[in-house]
Amino acid sequence: MEYRIIKSPSKGTIEILNRRKGSGSSNPIGPVDAVGLIQGRIIEMVCAADVAEKAVGVTVEDIRGSCPQNMIMLAIFGDTASVEAALEEIKIREKRGTMEW
Repeated sequence: MEYRIIKSPSKGTIEILNRRKGSGSSNPIGPVDAVGLIQGRIIEMVCAADVAEKAVGVTVEDIRGSCPQNMIMLAIFGDTASVEAALEEIKIREKRGTMEW
């Protein structure tokens, strides 16, 4: 999996993610302190979303794209500390080989 974090995302970045999120743009994500981005195989992303939401108070959305390797991306929205904690928990579980909660 690949990981990135955007602290203090710009309005344009949030607009891009709102247009591409799986739940559609009718329920936009408002201003947030940080966005964590994770890309991987779909099985990893479903488990990562579960881990992130159970670990801390964040909102997780799948981000649509077109990738022939069946990779998808998740965006984790929230305050900086929560997004960092969610990403760290996902990394720990990935390293241990268990994405179960």
